Amino acid sequence: MTIRNLDAMFQPSSVALFGATERAHTVGSVAARNLLSGGFSGEVYLVNPRRQELFGRPAFPDARHLPAAPDLAVVATPPETVPEILVELGALGTRAAVVISAGFGEGGGPKGSELQQMLGDVARRQRMRLLGPNCFGIAVPRIGLNASFVHINPLPGRLAFVTQSGAMMASVLDWATHRRIGFSHFVSLGNMIDVDFGDMLDYLAVDVHTRAVLMYLETVTHARKFMSAARAAARIKPVIVVKAGRYAEGAKAAASHTGALAGNDAVCDAAFRRAGILRVNDMEALFDSVATLALRPPVRGDRLAILTNGGGTGVMAVDTLIFKQGRLAALSPETVGKLNAVLPPTWSQGNPVDLIGDASPAHYSRALEILMEDTAVDAALVIHCPSAIASSTESAYAVAEAVRRKGKAGGRECGVFTSWIGEGAAEGARRLFLEDGIPSYETPTKAVRGFMQMVRYRRSQEALMETPPSTPSGFEPDAEKARSIVNKAMGEDRSWLMETEAKALLDAYRIPVVETRFAGTPEEAAWNASGLKPPFVLKVLSPDILHKSDVGGVAIGLRNPDEVLDRARSMLDRVQASVPDVRVLGFTVQPMEQRLHACELILGMVSDPLFGPVILFGHGGTAVEIIGDKALGLPPLNMKLAHDMMSGTRVIRLLRGYRDVPACDIEAVAFTLVKISQMVCDLDDVVEVDINPLLAYPDGVVALDARVRVMRSGLPPEGRLAIRPYPKHLESTVTLSDGRTFHLRPIRPEDEPGYQELFRTLSADQVRLRFHHAMKTLSHSMAARLTQIDYDREMAFILCGPNAYGASRLCGSVRVSADAEKKKGEFAVLVRSDMAGQGVGSLLVQRIINYSRDQGIGEIYGDVLAENHIMLKLCRKLGFGRKQLPDEPGVYRVSLQTGA
Repeated sequence: MTIRNLDAMFQPSSVALFGATERAHTVGSVAARNLLSGGFSGEVYLVNPRRQELFGRPAFPDARHLPAAPDLAVVATPPETVPEILVELGALGTRAAVVISAGFGEGGGPKGSELQQMLGDVARRQRMRLLGPNCFGIAVPRIGLNASFVHINPLPGRLAFVTQSGAMMASVLDWATHRRIGFSHFVSLGNMIDVDFGDMLDYLAVDVHTRAVLMYLETVTHARKFMSAARAAARIKPVIVVKAGRYAEGAKAAASHTGALAGNDAVCDAAFRRAGILRVNDMEALFDSVATLALRPPVRGDRLAILTNGGGTGVMAVDTLIFKQGRLAALSPETVGKLNAVLPPTWSQGNPVDLIGDASPAHYSRALEILMEDTAVDAALVIHCPSAIASSTESAYAVAEAVRRKGKAGGRECGVFTSWIGEGAAEGARRLFLEDGIPSYETPTKAVRGFMQMVRYRRSQEALMETPPSTPSGFEPDAEKARSIVNKAMGEDRSWLMETEAKALLDAYRIPVVETRFAGTPEEAAWNASGLKPPFVLKVLSPDILHKSDVGGVAIGLRNPDEVLDRARSMLDRVQASVPDVRVLGFTVQPMEQRLHACELILGMVSDPLFGPVILFGHGGTAVEIIGDKALGLPPLNMKLAHDMMSGTRVIRLLRGYRDVPACDIEAVAFTLVKISQMVCDLDDVVEVDINPLLAYPDGVVALDARVRVMRSGLPPEGRLAIRPYPKHLESTVTLSDGRTFHLRPIRPEDEPGYQELFRTLSADQVRLRFHHAMKTLSHSMAARLTQIDYDREMAFILCGPNAYGASRLCGSVRVSADAEKKKGEFAVLVRSDMAGQGVGSLLVQRIINYSRDQGIGEIYGDVLAENHIMLKLCRKLGFGRKQLPDEPGVYRVSLQTGA
């Protein structure tokens, strides 16, 4: 999570190539030619101890003989020589290195792994950023830098491509160059012993020359770092990933239903969705996404109009659209009337708009202009099949001209996608569209896929900015009781809680469970049943049996205590015969829940080796693996995220009700997911949870069975999570000078309405003093940015207190956002207008000073207008220094060393 010294890597003023040579067909030769021919204006030093001259330029024997310390070193020498080269470069002051050389453990050998460890140690000691080893290098076409051994100089553009695979780098470059697609950065990460995807996302997110980021990913090195960087980058620009390894044939079988359902690739999908990243499945889709992103057609929604001269191609496009969960736009009567006025009577009278085979260029142009004006159309796909009657090229010109006219006229935006089918003339048409900035595809299927990629991107952006509803009030788990249950099991060296313990754990987190009674003997089981409502469920209780039904350890529908007694005796004999040396502690007896219109669900958690705990929701019951209807999500969850998870399953349609079957209590199901998420955040030793079934019915939910696995993690509760949860330990109660008490806590996404209400209390002058410019309203996107923070990267506290009627309101806010090295953090404070002059500002700023000091942030600073006398006085009182900004007259920068 640092971009320290990456400027030296991607914007160097000088580059040294170690291993340069004129010997043909070598990495050193290709890399040298690329560096010299790319148009780089800085100094290039070629290093080879056996040559005094290379390519007509002086060559240097080693780093010590270079005329100056290069900003960037590119190393293509034998692996055993690389650590010493880095040591010499570090002594000179070089800040970044790209190690192209292979042989550093990628093959699994101990010598290579040892060399790789040495490489990482040297880079850390020298505070040098290291890319690789075993990579193809980097290219920044905008400045003419090609420090790689790819076969083509990339064209300049606004897309960044980052890959672990060097072969993928070369393939994408070859494909893109042929289509005149350019790049801002081309980066091969290799073994990622230092610079990884998280670092690149952080760097590219703020790079003004990059409009979108494309990644080919095989693995993630630091999950939290990756998620934090990805969530930040995806809010700013599109991030698209293709991940290899969708099917893990060698994955170990999981013990519980939850573990069996949660595969690693599905976890990656969940992580990408949570971060706002778009995933594509294969190389073809990756290439198409490059073309789509390079042009970024405006797409407002998922309603597509299709304009074609071939009915069959229109039907194919519709099939793909519906399969991809898009919608066919319903043309308005006004639009149909306009089309009738300009098209022959043989047109299809609906969407798809089939012009039939003899469609003229004028028909295409006029119909497209009409479709783009329909408010029910979010985008239009124009398809052309070869025809001997009308010119393919002239039709393309007509479509391009219609798009140009629409752009000049302004007004409502409507994206246009094209698919000119065939070769020959179709290739010329596709080039024409590319030159005009109109996406064009070889087939209608690819065109629809490109459209849906833009739809998915828009949806992901909206989801990132959506304000979640508040969690239902009154949820106070008994975390201490839960910890005692877990500690008891681990103290007895048990990895699985018994059923009674698992249900007690759920009860501690206020998850409703069916009444369950323990019985040590068959006779006691019958006696316990007499106090419950029949019919009964009887289960064997043993620390050695996980799936009780597999060994005949479950009996349902028992009508009376005598039946319970008989079945308990036979169950005991059967289990002991099936599982030698089994430890049977007894039985559990519970009433058999029979709820009208109930639905069986599975909820749970499994620990992924990469992303940590993952929450699962799906269709439950004994056939859960066969049904395979599930959704995954990363904790922490709120109500919105829980509902989003549920909406990705088929069983949600049952929960919503159908025909004369009423809906189940979906809010209670979502709340249960939030409770499981909270359990995961609180209890680091809980590594697997399996509630199957959770019975959902119109009036609530109840857990009928549960399994919980525990294991000592050695991590703090939040340390294993890929996303840092809400830091509840930072909540406090504070008292103002007049004796009133307030609640001071970190901000939550649910606080956006309160933040908006606070903003509305400010006068125009107060808004200008705080934000340095006039603002009549606080936009939803800005409010979301201020309330939906990454607690790993920034912190915001809010002060809550009662209004005149006793209802809670937001009285003030303070925040700090630190750089990746935590050297400096920028702070800002906002106080409700009717709370001014009561010590709130001083209290909030002091809190952020203390927080920054605790987090190791060395200095905090803020920019204050010179006329904001109250803020300047407060900062002076708290020990801030100040200086006037030379480039901004009338603005002071106040700063304070925290003592961290």
